[in-house]
Amino acid sequence: MLSIEDNKLMTETDAGAPMGELFRRFWLPALMAEELPSPDCTPVRLTILGERLIAFKDSSGRIGFLDQRCPHRLSSLFYGRNENDGLRCVYHGWKFDVDGNCIDIPNSPEGDTYKDKVQAFSAYPAIERGGLIWIYMGPKSSNPVFPEMEWARVPDSHRYISKMFIDGNYLQTAEGDIDSSHVGFLHSRLNTATIGSNSIQLGGVPRPQLTEDRAPTWTITDTEYGVMLAAHRDTSEGENYWRVNQWLMPSYTMIASQVGQTLQCNVRVPMDDEHTLYFRIKWHPDRPLTDTEVNEYKNGGVIFPELIPGTYVPKENASNDYLIDRAAQKMATFTGIKSIPAQDFAVQSDMGGPIMDRSQEHLVSSDQAIIRVRKRLLDAARELQEGNEPQEAMNGEAYRVRSLDIVLPAKTTFEEGATEHLASKV
Repeated sequence: MLSIEDNKLMTETDAGAPMGELFRRFWLPALMAEELPSPDCTPVRLTILGERLIAFKDSSGRIGFLDQRCPHRLSSLFYGRNENDGLRCVYHGWKFDVDGNCIDIPNSPEGDTYKDKVQAFSAYPAIERGGLIWIYMGPKSSNPVFPEMEWARVPDSHRYISKMFIDGNYLQTAEGDIDSSHVGFLHSRLNTATIGSNSIQLGGVPRPQLTEDRAPTWTITDTEYGVMLAAHRDTSEGENYWRVNQWLMPSYTMIASQVGQTLQCNVRVPMDDEHTLYFRIKWHPDRPLTDTEVNEYKNGGVIFPELIPGTYVPKENASNDYLIDRAAQKMATFTGIKSIPAQDFAVQSDMGGPIMDRSQEHLVSSDQAIIRVRKRLLDAARELQEGNEPQEAMNGEAYRVRSLDIVLPAKTTFEEGATEHLASKV
Protein backbone atom coordinates (compact mmCIF):
# COMPACT_ATOMS: atom_id res chain seq x y z
CA MET A 1 0.00 0.00 0.00
CA LEU A 2 0.98 3.63 -0.37
CA SER A 3 0.83 6.31 2.27
CA ILE A 4 -1.88 8.93 1.87
CA GLU A 5 0.86 11.47 1.10
CA ASP A 6 2.45 9.33 -1.63
CA ASN A 7 -0.93 8.60 -3.18
CA LYS A 8 -1.60 12.33 -3.34
CA LEU A 9 1.81 12.89 -4.93
CA MET A 10 1.16 10.26 -7.60
CA THR A 11 -2.37 11.25 -8.57
CA GLU A 12 -2.43 15.07 -8.59
CA THR A 13 -1.39 16.37 -12.01
CA ASP A 14 -2.49 20.01 -12.26
CA ALA A 15 0.10 22.74 -12.83
CA GLY A 16 2.43 23.04 -9.85
CA ALA A 17 1.73 19.53 -8.56
CA PRO A 18 4.94 17.43 -8.62
CA MET A 19 3.43 14.71 -10.84
CA GLY A 20 1.89 17.31 -13.11
CA GLU A 21 5.29 18.96 -13.48
CA LEU A 22 6.81 15.57 -14.33
CA PHE A 23 4.26 14.96 -17.10
CA ARG A 24 5.01 18.45 -18.44
CA ARG A 25 8.61 17.41 -19.12
CA PHE A 26 7.48 15.04 -21.90
CA TRP A 27 5.82 15.35 -25.28
CA LEU A 28 2.24 14.14 -24.67
CA PRO A 29 -0.40 12.96 -27.17
CA ALA A 30 -3.29 15.40 -27.06
CA LEU A 31 -5.46 15.01 -30.19
CA MET A 32 -6.07 12.74 -33.13
CA ALA A 33 -4.50 14.24 -36.26
CA GLU A 34 -7.91 14.04 -37.91
CA GLU A 35 -9.30 16.54 -35.38
CA LEU A 36 -7.31 19.32 -37.08
CA PRO A 37 -7.45 18.05 -40.66
CA SER A 38 -6.55 21.20 -42.62
CA PRO A 39 -5.38 24.82 -42.33
CA ASP A 40 -7.96 27.22 -40.90
CA CYS A 41 -10.21 24.32 -39.81
CA THR A 42 -12.50 24.45 -36.78
CA PRO A 43 -10.66 24.92 -33.45
CA VAL A 44 -10.87 22.12 -30.88
CA ARG A 45 -11.42 22.30 -27.14
CA LEU A 46 -9.37 20.08 -24.86
CA THR A 47 -8.44 19.73 -21.21
CA ILE A 48 -5.03 18.37 -20.32
CA LEU A 49 -3.15 18.41 -16.99
CA GLY A 50 -5.96 20.53 -15.58
CA GLU A 51 -5.69 23.27 -18.22
CA ARG A 52 -8.54 24.18 -20.58
CA LEU A 53 -7.01 24.82 -23.98
CA ILE A 54 -7.95 25.55 -27.58
CA ALA A 55 -6.05 23.86 -30.41
CA PHE A 56 -6.02 25.25 -33.95
CA LYS A 57 -4.16 24.82 -37.23
CA ASP A 58 -3.39 28.15 -38.87
CA SER A 59 -3.35 29.12 -42.55
CA SER A 60 0.27 27.96 -42.90
CA GLY A 61 -0.44 24.57 -41.31
CA ARG A 62 1.19 25.38 -37.97
CA ILE A 63 -0.56 24.05 -34.87
CA GLY A 64 -1.01 25.98 -31.66
CA PHE A 65 -2.39 25.24 -28.20
CA LEU A 66 -3.65 28.36 -26.43
CA ASP A 67 -5.35 28.98 -23.11
CA GLN A 68 -9.04 28.97 -23.94
CA ARG A 69 -9.56 32.49 -22.52
CA CYS A 70 -9.01 35.63 -24.55
CA PRO A 71 -6.79 37.93 -22.40
CA HIS A 72 -9.10 40.88 -23.14
CA ARG A 73 -12.40 39.95 -21.48
CA LEU A 74 -11.79 36.22 -20.89
CA SER A 75 -14.32 35.01 -23.46
CA SER A 76 -13.70 31.62 -25.03
CA LEU A 77 -11.44 31.44 -28.07
CA PHE A 78 -13.26 28.26 -29.10
CA TYR A 79 -15.77 30.47 -30.88
CA GLY A 80 -12.96 32.35 -32.60
CA ARG A 81 -12.43 32.81 -36.33
CA ASN A 82 -9.45 30.77 -37.56
CA GLU A 83 -8.19 32.99 -40.37
CA ASN A 84 -5.06 34.49 -41.90
CA ASP A 85 -2.53 32.78 -39.62
CA GLY A 86 -4.30 33.49 -36.36
CA LEU A 87 -7.28 32.85 -34.11
CA ARG A 88 -9.52 35.93 -33.78
CA CYS A 89 -11.82 36.30 -30.77
CA VAL A 90 -15.35 36.97 -31.99
CA TYR A 91 -16.16 39.21 -29.00
CA HIS A 92 -13.93 42.20 -29.87
CA GLY A 93 -11.71 40.90 -32.66
CA TRP A 94 -8.45 40.44 -30.77
CA LYS A 95 -6.25 38.00 -32.69
CA PHE A 96 -3.50 35.59 -31.60
CA ASP A 97 -0.96 33.48 -33.46
CA VAL A 98 0.11 29.91 -32.60
CA ASP A 99 2.84 31.24 -30.27
CA GLY A 100 0.30 33.22 -28.25
CA ASN A 101 1.36 36.61 -29.58
CA CYS A 102 -1.40 39.19 -29.93
CA ILE A 103 -1.18 40.33 -33.54
CA ASP A 104 -4.24 42.54 -33.85
CA ILE A 105 -6.41 44.72 -31.57
CA PRO A 106 -8.89 46.32 -33.94
CA ASN A 107 -11.38 47.71 -31.41
CA SER A 108 -9.12 50.37 -29.88
CA PRO A 109 -7.11 53.27 -31.35
CA GLU A 110 -4.02 52.24 -29.34
CA GLY A 111 -4.27 48.69 -30.67
CA ASP A 112 -1.22 48.89 -32.96
CA THR A 113 1.07 49.71 -30.06
CA TYR A 114 -0.72 47.91 -27.22
CA LYS A 115 -0.87 44.52 -28.96
CA ASP A 116 2.85 43.97 -28.37
CA LYS A 117 2.19 44.06 -24.62
CA VAL A 118 -0.40 41.26 -24.74
CA GLN A 119 0.14 37.50 -24.77
CA ALA A 120 -2.22 34.56 -24.49
CA PHE A 121 -2.29 33.28 -20.90
CA SER A 122 -0.50 30.17 -22.16
CA ALA A 123 0.73 28.92 -25.52
CA TYR A 124 2.31 25.51 -26.03
CA PRO A 125 4.24 24.03 -28.95
CA ALA A 126 2.81 21.17 -30.98
CA ILE A 127 4.02 18.52 -33.40
CA GLU A 128 2.08 16.06 -35.55
CA ARG A 129 3.51 12.53 -35.56
CA GLY A 130 2.16 9.01 -35.77
CA GLY A 131 -1.46 9.98 -36.44
CA LEU A 132 -1.60 12.18 -33.32
CA ILE A 133 -0.99 15.80 -32.38
CA TRP A 134 1.38 16.17 -29.44
CA ILE A 135 1.82 18.96 -26.92
CA TYR A 136 4.75 20.04 -24.78
CA MET A 137 3.70 21.97 -21.67
CA GLY A 138 6.97 22.26 -19.78
CA PRO A 139 9.66 24.93 -19.50
CA LYS A 140 11.40 25.98 -22.69
CA SER A 141 14.74 25.16 -21.10
CA SER A 142 13.94 21.43 -20.93
CA ASN A 143 13.36 20.88 -24.68
CA PRO A 144 12.48 17.14 -24.58
CA VAL A 145 13.12 14.65 -27.38
CA PHE A 146 10.22 12.97 -29.14
CA PRO A 147 9.68 9.36 -27.89
CA GLU A 148 10.47 7.22 -30.94
CA MET A 149 7.96 4.43 -30.31
CA GLU A 150 7.52 2.10 -33.25
CA TRP A 151 3.82 2.83 -33.76
CA ALA A 152 4.64 6.51 -34.32
CA ARG A 153 7.24 5.62 -36.99
CA VAL A 154 5.28 3.23 -39.22
CA PRO A 155 3.19 4.44 -42.20
CA ASP A 156 -0.40 5.44 -41.49
CA SER A 157 -1.62 2.30 -43.28
CA HIS A 158 0.12 0.13 -40.66
CA ARG A 159 -1.64 1.73 -37.68
CA TYR A 160 -5.10 2.13 -36.11
CA ILE A 161 -5.83 4.51 -33.22
CA SER A 162 -8.91 5.02 -31.08
CA LYS A 163 -9.33 7.92 -28.68
CA MET A 164 -11.56 7.79 -25.61
CA PHE A 165 -12.53 10.00 -22.70
CA ILE A 166 -12.79 7.85 -19.58
CA ASP A 167 -13.61 8.48 -15.95
CA GLY A 168 -11.10 8.07 -13.17
CA ASN A 169 -7.58 9.19 -12.37
CA TYR A 170 -4.94 8.32 -14.98
CA LEU A 171 -3.03 6.03 -12.60
CA GLN A 172 -5.81 3.62 -11.68
CA THR A 173 -6.67 3.10 -15.34
CA ALA A 174 -3.00 2.66 -16.29
CA GLU A 175 -2.26 0.21 -13.47
CA GLY A 176 -4.56 -2.38 -15.03
CA ASP A 177 -2.20 -2.60 -18.01
CA ILE A 178 0.68 -3.75 -15.82
CA ASP A 179 -1.34 -6.19 -13.72
CA SER A 180 -0.88 -9.50 -15.54
CA SER A 181 -2.79 -11.67 -13.07
CA HIS A 182 -6.13 -9.99 -13.85
CA VAL A 183 -6.06 -11.12 -17.50
CA GLY A 184 -6.92 -14.73 -16.69
CA PHE A 185 -10.02 -13.59 -14.82
CA LEU A 186 -11.44 -10.30 -16.10
CA HIS A 187 -10.95 -10.92 -19.83
CA SER A 188 -11.67 -14.66 -19.93
CA ARG A 189 -14.49 -16.46 -21.69
CA LEU A 190 -16.38 -19.44 -20.33
CA ASN A 191 -16.18 -22.66 -22.33
CA THR A 192 -18.55 -24.32 -19.91
CA ALA A 193 -20.35 -23.35 -16.73
CA THR A 194 -17.20 -24.42 -14.85
CA ILE A 195 -14.85 -21.50 -14.29
CA GLY A 196 -11.88 -23.87 -14.22
CA SER A 197 -12.27 -24.47 -17.95
CA ASN A 198 -12.11 -20.81 -18.99
CA SER A 199 -10.09 -19.81 -22.03
CA ILE A 200 -8.91 -16.54 -23.42
CA GLN A 201 -7.69 -15.24 -26.77
CA LEU A 202 -6.20 -11.75 -26.89
CA GLY A 203 -5.09 -11.93 -30.52
CA GLY A 204 -3.29 -14.51 -32.60
CA VAL A 205 -3.65 -18.05 -31.29
CA PRO A 206 -5.58 -18.97 -28.11
CA ARG A 207 -3.67 -18.76 -24.84
CA PRO A 208 -5.16 -21.34 -22.45
CA GLN A 209 -2.08 -20.80 -20.24
CA LEU A 210 -3.66 -17.61 -18.95
CA THR A 211 -6.32 -19.59 -17.14
CA GLU A 212 -4.29 -22.74 -16.46
CA ASP A 213 -1.90 -20.70 -14.30
CA ARG A 214 -3.53 -17.64 -12.80
CA ALA A 215 -0.69 -16.79 -10.42
CA PRO A 216 2.19 -15.50 -12.55
CA THR A 217 5.63 -14.81 -11.14
CA TRP A 218 7.58 -11.72 -12.11
CA THR A 219 10.91 -10.75 -13.59
CA ILE A 220 11.01 -6.95 -13.41
CA THR A 221 13.78 -4.78 -14.84
CA ASP A 222 14.25 -1.02 -14.63
CA THR A 223 15.28 0.37 -18.01
CA GLU A 224 16.37 3.69 -19.49
CA TYR A 225 12.81 4.25 -20.77
CA GLY A 226 10.77 2.86 -17.86
CA VAL A 227 10.20 -0.68 -16.59
CA MET A 228 10.15 -4.05 -18.39
CA LEU A 229 7.56 -6.32 -16.76
CA ALA A 230 7.84 -10.03 -17.57
CA ALA A 231 5.13 -12.31 -16.16
CA HIS A 232 5.91 -16.05 -16.19
CA ARG A 233 3.38 -18.88 -16.14
CA ASP A 234 3.91 -22.63 -16.12
CA THR A 235 2.12 -24.57 -18.86
CA SER A 236 0.46 -27.97 -18.78
CA GLU A 237 3.10 -29.11 -21.29
CA GLY A 238 5.95 -28.18 -18.96
CA GLU A 239 6.93 -25.13 -21.02
CA ASN A 240 7.39 -21.52 -19.94
CA TYR A 241 4.80 -18.96 -21.01
CA TRP A 242 6.05 -15.37 -20.87
CA ARG A 243 4.08 -12.14 -21.23
CA VAL A 244 6.43 -9.16 -21.35
CA ASN A 245 4.80 -5.75 -21.10
CA GLN A 246 6.79 -2.54 -21.52
CA TRP A 247 5.90 0.43 -19.36
CA LEU A 248 7.40 3.65 -20.67
CA MET A 249 7.57 7.01 -18.91
CA PRO A 250 5.37 8.77 -18.14
CA SER A 251 2.29 6.64 -19.00
CA TYR A 252 2.61 4.32 -22.00
CA THR A 253 2.12 0.56 -21.81
CA MET A 254 2.95 -1.82 -24.63
CA ILE A 255 0.74 -4.86 -24.11
CA ALA A 256 2.23 -8.34 -24.62
CA SER A 257 1.77 -9.42 -28.26
CA GLN A 258 2.68 -12.60 -30.07
CA VAL A 259 5.52 -12.63 -32.59
CA GLY A 260 4.23 -11.70 -36.05
CA GLN A 261 0.88 -10.40 -34.80
CA THR A 262 -0.26 -6.79 -34.50
CA LEU A 263 1.20 -4.97 -31.51
CA GLN A 264 -0.62 -2.75 -29.04
CA CYS A 265 0.17 0.35 -26.99
CA ASN A 266 -2.14 2.02 -24.46
CA VAL A 267 -1.59 5.69 -23.64
CA ARG A 268 -3.06 7.50 -20.64
CA VAL A 269 -2.82 11.29 -20.36
CA PRO A 270 -4.42 13.10 -17.40
CA MET A 271 -7.14 15.54 -18.42
CA ASP A 272 -7.53 16.48 -14.78
CA ASP A 273 -7.23 14.47 -11.58
CA GLU A 274 -10.54 12.66 -12.16
CA HIS A 275 -10.66 12.18 -15.95
CA THR A 276 -8.31 10.55 -18.43
CA LEU A 277 -7.56 10.83 -22.13
CA TYR A 278 -6.98 7.33 -23.47
CA PHE A 279 -5.42 6.43 -26.82
CA ARG A 280 -5.48 2.74 -27.76
CA ILE A 281 -3.18 1.88 -30.67
CA LYS A 282 -2.76 -1.20 -32.84
CA TRP A 283 -0.01 -1.47 -35.43
CA HIS A 284 1.97 -3.91 -37.51
CA PRO A 285 5.60 -3.05 -38.18
CA ASP A 286 5.93 -4.96 -41.48
CA ARG A 287 2.69 -4.50 -43.41
CA PRO A 288 -0.51 -2.47 -43.73
CA LEU A 289 -3.36 -3.55 -41.51
CA THR A 290 -5.81 -5.76 -43.40
CA ASP A 291 -9.40 -4.78 -44.14
CA THR A 292 -10.50 -7.55 -41.77
CA GLU A 293 -8.35 -6.17 -38.95
CA VAL A 294 -9.51 -2.60 -39.43
CA ASN A 295 -13.15 -3.67 -39.63
CA GLU A 296 -12.79 -5.60 -36.38
CA TYR A 297 -11.19 -2.62 -34.65
CA LYS A 298 -13.82 -0.17 -35.93
CA ASN A 299 -16.94 -2.28 -35.71
CA GLY A 300 -16.30 -5.41 -33.68
CA GLY A 301 -16.83 -3.77 -30.31
CA VAL A 302 -14.46 -6.14 -28.50
CA ILE A 303 -10.84 -5.04 -28.99
CA PHE A 304 -11.99 -1.42 -29.19
CA PRO A 305 -15.25 -0.29 -27.56
CA GLU A 306 -17.97 1.30 -29.62
CA LEU A 307 -18.20 5.07 -29.16
CA ILE A 308 -21.27 7.25 -28.90
CA PRO A 309 -21.58 8.72 -32.41
CA GLY A 310 -19.95 12.12 -32.74
CA THR A 311 -18.04 11.76 -29.46
CA TYR A 312 -15.05 10.01 -27.94
CA VAL A 313 -17.18 8.58 -25.11
CA PRO A 314 -17.60 4.78 -25.04
CA LYS A 315 -21.16 3.49 -25.28
CA GLU A 316 -20.32 1.15 -22.41
CA ASN A 317 -19.91 3.55 -19.49
CA ALA A 318 -20.77 4.02 -15.84
CA SER A 319 -24.17 5.56 -16.59
CA ASN A 320 -25.41 2.25 -18.01
CA ASP A 321 -23.29 -0.12 -15.91
CA TYR A 322 -21.09 -0.76 -18.96
CA LEU A 323 -24.04 -2.56 -20.58
CA ILE A 324 -23.36 -5.63 -18.48
CA ASP A 325 -25.28 -8.70 -19.66
CA ARG A 326 -25.87 -10.98 -16.65
CA ALA A 327 -26.96 -13.88 -18.85
CA ALA A 328 -23.71 -13.64 -20.81
CA GLN A 329 -21.83 -13.48 -17.53
CA LYS A 330 -23.33 -16.81 -16.49
CA MET A 331 -22.76 -18.61 -19.78
CA ALA A 332 -20.22 -16.84 -22.01
CA THR A 333 -17.79 -14.39 -20.40
CA PHE A 334 -16.37 -13.81 -16.96
CA THR A 335 -17.80 -10.28 -16.74
CA GLY A 336 -20.76 -10.12 -19.11
CA ILE A 337 -19.29 -6.89 -20.51
CA LYS A 338 -18.61 -6.97 -24.24
CA SER A 339 -15.45 -4.97 -24.97
CA ILE A 340 -12.11 -5.66 -23.35
CA PRO A 341 -11.48 -1.97 -22.52
CA ALA A 342 -14.94 -1.60 -20.93
CA GLN A 343 -14.20 -4.62 -18.76
CA ASP A 344 -11.21 -2.66 -17.49
CA PHE A 345 -13.17 0.59 -17.14
CA ALA A 346 -15.84 -1.10 -15.03
CA VAL A 347 -13.40 -2.23 -12.35
CA GLN A 348 -10.97 0.69 -12.52
CA SER A 349 -12.89 3.92 -13.03
CA ASP A 350 -14.53 4.02 -9.60
CA MET A 351 -12.33 2.20 -7.09
CA GLY A 352 -13.97 3.84 -4.11
CA GLY A 353 -13.97 7.09 -6.05
CA PRO A 354 -12.31 8.60 -9.12
CA ILE A 355 -9.04 8.79 -7.16
CA MET A 356 -8.30 5.48 -5.48
CA ASP A 357 -7.12 5.52 -1.85
CA ARG A 358 -4.09 3.24 -2.15
CA SER A 359 -3.46 3.41 1.60
CA GLN A 360 -6.31 0.89 2.02
CA GLU A 361 -5.00 -1.76 -0.39
CA HIS A 362 -3.74 -5.21 0.55
CA LEU A 363 -1.08 -6.04 -2.04
CA VAL A 364 0.37 -9.50 -2.71
CA SER A 365 3.28 -10.87 -4.72
CA SER A 366 1.34 -10.76 -7.99
CA ASP A 367 1.23 -6.96 -7.58
CA GLN A 368 5.00 -6.52 -7.85
CA ALA A 369 4.77 -4.82 -11.24
CA ILE A 370 2.37 -2.19 -9.89
CA ILE A 371 4.65 -1.58 -6.92
CA ARG A 372 7.71 -1.11 -9.16
CA VAL A 373 6.02 1.29 -11.56
CA ARG A 374 4.67 3.37 -8.70
CA LYS A 375 8.17 3.60 -7.28
CA ARG A 376 9.56 4.70 -10.64
CA LEU A 377 6.99 7.50 -10.89
CA LEU A 378 7.42 8.62 -7.29
CA ASP A 379 11.22 8.65 -7.60
CA ALA A 380 11.05 10.69 -10.82
CA ALA A 381 8.65 13.24 -9.32
CA ARG A 382 10.83 13.65 -6.23
CA GLU A 383 13.97 13.93 -8.34
CA LEU A 384 12.35 16.71 -10.34
CA GLN A 385 11.44 18.53 -7.12
CA GLU A 386 15.15 18.48 -6.31
CA GLY A 387 15.99 19.98 -9.69
CA ASN A 388 16.92 16.78 -11.57
CA GLU A 389 15.19 16.56 -14.94
CA PRO A 390 13.85 13.14 -16.10
CA GLN A 391 16.46 11.59 -18.36
CA GLU A 392 13.83 9.52 -20.17
CA ALA A 393 12.47 12.70 -21.75
CA MET A 394 15.88 13.29 -23.38
CA ASN A 395 16.32 9.75 -24.72
CA GLY A 396 13.73 9.23 -27.44
CA GLU A 397 15.67 6.40 -29.08
CA ALA A 398 15.30 4.30 -25.93
CA TYR A 399 11.56 4.04 -26.64
CA ARG A 400 12.17 1.82 -29.69
CA VAL A 401 11.10 -1.39 -27.94
CA ARG A 402 8.36 -4.00 -28.28
CA SER A 403 6.32 -6.15 -25.96
CA LEU A 404 6.18 -9.94 -26.23
CA ASP A 405 3.89 -12.94 -25.72
CA ILE A 406 5.76 -16.22 -26.20
CA VAL A 407 5.93 -19.87 -25.13
CA LEU A 408 9.49 -21.12 -24.60
CA PRO A 409 10.99 -24.51 -23.75
CA ALA A 410 11.16 -25.59 -20.12
CA LYS A 411 13.61 -23.64 -17.96
CA THR A 412 14.18 -21.05 -20.70
CA THR A 413 13.93 -17.42 -19.62
CA PHE A 414 12.69 -14.77 -22.01
CA GLU A 415 16.16 -13.18 -21.90
CA GLU A 416 17.66 -16.44 -23.15
CA GLY A 417 15.06 -17.28 -25.73
CA ALA A 418 13.42 -14.14 -27.02
CA THR A 419 15.50 -10.98 -26.52
CA GLU A 420 15.65 -10.29 -30.26
CA HIS A 421 11.86 -9.87 -30.31
CA LEU A 422 11.90 -7.01 -27.79
CA ALA A 423 13.56 -4.42 -30.02
CA SER A 424 11.79 -2.26 -32.59
CA LYS A 425 12.89 -2.87 -36.18
CA VAL A 426 11.39 0.33 -37.58
